[in-house]
Amino acid sequence: MTEKVYGSGYFGEWIEDEFGLPAYRYTCDQINDPKAISPVNEIWRIKTEHLHQVGNDRLVGVASNYGYIQIRQDEGAPKFLNDHAPEHDLYAGGFGYLTDGETILSTFYPGNGESFDRIFGMGYFRKIVTGKGLSADQIIFAPYGDDPLLISQVTIINNREKPVDLRWIEYWGCQMYQFSFKSFIMGVASKLTVPELRRRFSNRFEHHFSPIENYGIIEKKRFKGLKFSTKLGWAIINFFLATFYRKLTGGRIKSPVKQASLDDISPPPTFLISLDSPADGLSTDVAKFFGRGGIVSPEGLHEPLSSELKSQITDTGMLLERKLHLEPGEKQTLYFAYGYLPEGFEIQDLITKYKENLPELLAQSCSHWKKDRIKLVIKDEPWIDRELQWHNYYLRGNLTYDSFFKEHILSQGHVYQYIIGFQGAARDPLQHTLPFIYCEPTIVKEILRYTLKTVSPKGEIPYAITGHGMYMPSPFKPSDLELWLLWVLSEYVLATRDLAFLEEELPTYPLYGKKAGKAKVKEIAYRCYTHLTKITGTGTHGLLRLSNGDWNDMVVHGFVPKNKVKKVTKYAETVLNSAMASFALDIYSQLLQYANESDKANEVKTYAESLRAVVHEQWTGNWFKRAWLTEDLGWIGIDELWLEPQPWAFIGGAVDQAQKEKLLENIDQKVRQPSKIGALILDKPLKKMIGAPGVGTNAGIWPSINGTLIWALSLVDAEIAWDEWKKNTLAAHAEAYPEVWYGIWSGPDTYNSEFSKYPGQTIFISPDSSEEEAMLGIKINWTDFPVMNMHPHAWPLYTITKLIGIKFTIEGVEITPTLPKEEYHFSSPLIGLEKSSESYSGWYAPKISGTWKMTLNLAENEAKLFKTLIVNGKEEPILREAGKIIFKGASKPDKPLQWSLKK
Repeated sequence: MTEKVYGSGYFGEWIEDEFGLPAYRYTCDQINDPKAISPVNEIWRIKTEHLHQVGNDRLVGVASNYGYIQIRQDEGAPKFLNDHAPEHDLYAGGFGYLTDGETILSTFYPGNGESFDRIFGMGYFRKIVTGKGLSADQIIFAPYGDDPLLISQVTIINNREKPVDLRWIEYWGCQMYQFSFKSFIMGVASKLTVPELRRRFSNRFEHHFSPIENYGIIEKKRFKGLKFSTKLGWAIINFFLATFYRKLTGGRIKSPVKQASLDDISPPPTFLISLDSPADGLSTDVAKFFGRGGIVSPEGLHEPLSSELKSQITDTGMLLERKLHLEPGEKQTLYFAYGYLPEGFEIQDLITKYKENLPELLAQSCSHWKKDRIKLVIKDEPWIDRELQWHNYYLRGNLTYDSFFKEHILSQGHVYQYIIGFQGAARDPLQHTLPFIYCEPTIVKEILRYTLKTVSPKGEIPYAITGHGMYMPSPFKPSDLELWLLWVLSEYVLATRDLAFLEEELPTYPLYGKKAGKAKVKEIAYRCYTHLTKITGTGTHGLLRLSNGDWNDMVVHGFVPKNKVKKVTKYAETVLNSAMASFALDIYSQLLQYANESDKANEVKTYAESLRAVVHEQWTGNWFKRAWLTEDLGWIGIDELWLEPQPWAFIGGAVDQAQKEKLLENIDQKVRQPSKIGALILDKPLKKMIGAPGVGTNAGIWPSINGTLIWALSLVDAEIAWDEWKKNTLAAHAEAYPEVWYGIWSGPDTYNSEFSKYPGQTIFISPDSSEEEAMLGIKINWTDFPVMNMHPHAWPLYTITKLIGIKFTIEGVEITPTLPKEEYHFSSPLIGLEKSSESYSGWYAPKISGTWKMTLNLAENEAKLFKTLIVNGKEEPILREAGKIIFKGASKPDKPLQWSLKK
């Protein structure tokens, strides 16, 4: 047996596809292979289903190893356009049938053929079914860009010795499934399941179908309102919700403006069209088509589809038929488009656009994924850049568009979006956008605008958004959210020099009507700073107050006795946020200085310095404390190492030279070395902490926290930092736990550690779990949707820039090459660095023209070796200050500052 490519795991193998891009050839027969089974709650998905993302800037396709694909779109409210519920004759779509009247091949697995190949590609899902001398090669892809559709490209081959007349039937569903948070909460407390409640709501819509000439079908939904019994039921639900949330939050569910809602009662039209030629038949009667034969052998295959559209308001899908005649060895490619029509899009415009140059559409789309990304080439480790390229795709391919805020958003995804039904927490999209500072600043600005538009008049950022522009009613009131906004905004402007962004005027929440206001970006940001310092404020020890959570939602709700929560919320202080603020407010003060707001800059810098000093005092002799709760509960993090604040102590400058070695030693020995796939969040499980040992916040593994750890380690020990980066890769997880399917091409936000009975997996309620091990008593399995969380994709991209040692300053850029490799090539549209045995070279390309101070920080003995400095094609004298090499150079928007330094 040929040895697999590194990082492939059990379920397939990494390959390079025909477009020169990484792809995963999925080879598992999940129907018969017991290793395909995951511990899931089957109200959500079956145990053998594995998922891949097919996305662009507008939508996300969730592709199943069984061959179907569901489209998520966020306009109106996040939802699937095409539900998958076989028990209700809903099969989602994205597959089809090939028949000669006797043989039936399907691109729904296993397909009735002799072989069935599947490839998870960047922006596409490919299925090739072959049997009885016929082959159907279907590629579903999301065209690169911002259009709301998927393309289905189907190549049919006649491998027989005789001519053949064939029919291809393309199927897509149009029964929506909204990720309703209202239904989720009611489902938690009722006899009905959450999916049942969501589907009951979807059943209150009529489907109205119209032909698109003879090329396809368009479907529009009309909300019928609620039946009396349903109205009564929803009245009870609303009463329950109001009571539930008033108890948890002291507030109630109320739409701030008519444009905001928990559910979408005006969903966009959907369509299915044949792009390359008119359809030979069409139907919306999917119940009749599938009939008793079901998805394996539909009865409708025995007769042609009608040439006239006859539909009913209860129909839930669309079918198009194409007829073709193939000579021996001949092949023909058919093209279909399935999508939806949000505001600003017209069906005829999309048809016209995508009818052009059909054979090149896929190749053109794939070519874009090679561009405008963070890239790192290391000769002896090619898998590194494979992983970075894949992360870039998964991250950008997760973009959707929010029609309330009128911005694109990078939802955390995962169980939070697809199961519970919210976009949050607010810190998460801000983390996800960090890599795009280097390669796509328009995305960064949209995420920043989105967040700024959610800010309350008091400067508070809501925990999360649900439905259409609604603050998610939540028991969580974390105290860290403003810090993430200030950090990302500051780093974006300092990196790109886009000062004009600070002057942009935005509508303020609730954006519409009399309550809406207007403010500049810089004004809303300062409002957030004021909320942090004046309303959150500091406690008796001078640390920022904790509220009922910081990054860790469970540090109070999952750790503190219930009768103590109210008091802890009032008085507790957080070392984590204080250490983070030492950095975040420092870079914010630099932004203010760069924007010529010196008074505010000095104010913010002084506040950061005061927090840094107080964090320094929390040294235990081994590490930094985690938090102070109350007088009776005291400090936590004295006898056990909580990882969360430790990286920020390094990054924020709270660690003195004497403490660095001890802290590094303890982090390495206690939370890093015991794990194959990244550091543990605690050095040992705690009996008081919610969750089983080694699971979640009870000594589990969190890629987002380990992202900050890699950054911190890069400041003190390059070898350990590089080792930690590798441990947090998909490849490392695939090698350590090859039989856990998630973690190979995408993953969750947390993995179980070696303390768990199920290391390498993620959170699930096992048969031997206690009630207390459920997260807040809500029995959710992270395994129910264990992929498409963006933390495992975003942080490896961003932390590569920290291993390269890039730091943006008021005057320019400092680079401290940290990556422990003799040669490498790092590049991004914003900045690059190439290292060889004889030289360093690089570029810097900010948005505006200017002259920038560049500082290369090297060991003093290395700095002395360099004799020649070239800046923008001209030799310049080398200015040395100890190990620093300093020079200046000019750039323009179309002409980067270029430099090289040679021995």
